[in-house]
Amino acid sequence: MPELPEVETIARMLREGSRPDKPPLVGRLIREARVLWPREVSGLPAPAFAQRVAGCRVVSISRHGKYLILELRREGEGYPPDVDTTCTQRPLFMLVHLRMSGRLDVAPVADAFTPHARVVWLLDDGWALRFDDARKFGRVYLTEQVSDVTGKLGPDALSVDAQAFAARLLAKRGALKPILLDQSFIAGVGNIYADESLFLARLHPTRLAGALNADDALRLHQAVRQVLLDGIAANGASFDWVYPGGNYQEHFRVYGRAGLPCVDCGRPIHRIVVGQRSTHFCAACQQ
Repeated sequence: MPELPEVETIARMLREGSRPDKPPLVGRLIREARVLWPREVSGLPAPAFAQRVAGCRVVSISRHGKYLILELRREGEGYPPDVDTTCTQRPLFMLVHLRMSGRLDVAPVADAFTPHARVVWLLDDGWALRFDDARKFGRVYLTEQVSDVTGKLGPDALSVDAQAFAARLLAKRGALKPILLDQSFIAGVGNIYADESLFLARLHPTRLAGALNADDALRLHQAVRQVLLDGIAANGASFDWVYPGGNYQEHFRVYGRAGLPCVDCGRPIHRIVVGQRSTHFCAACQQ
């Protein structure tokens, strides 16, 4: 599943455009939405969703944890009577969660209707926003309040400050690895970046949060932040066909390296299962 660095990379590409054949999404008008797999849209019937977003312009793109957040506004007057003008008066937010296999990108209309396209937004000037999702687990939400969708999540893993992170961590029970994966603790960290963060902080993945001191907690916060920023700088990790283009996998210290020598001490990396998730660590560096 794409984690915070991969989702941030996608948000940046949608904001800025990545190449001449991938222009920015910000500023573009949604002329029409076609929902090809209705269950991909959450909370609204597909026709109502399509009717509400038609005529809206994308004014900003942000992110919370693994959720992409597109702010929409309607401009001008003279809309047909069957067009919902909700976003004329107040912001409307469209959130996208990629889940296991979602891919969101701008493409020419002629290339938008792929075999795995689940929702396609037809834009101005012959472009389209395409949501491909082979496994059909992704979700699209439309709301006037972002918190209606993200309200149960913890603070964004890159936005939470060190003291707040430490206080939240020291109040938890249980092992560190499952805590980092708990999106209600902090939002955005998944399996790859949890393993990498714990290695950088020199903390064993099964160590109990209650056994940490304040320095341990602050060190883990710094490690989480550094690993996520490194991942963003590398455009995320390309771990399968779902998310191509990143190269952070070339810098993994422990994840996916079971049996290979530790980059610091040379001893073999171990793999165990913690909280039903594959977990990689160095037993010498993370005692």
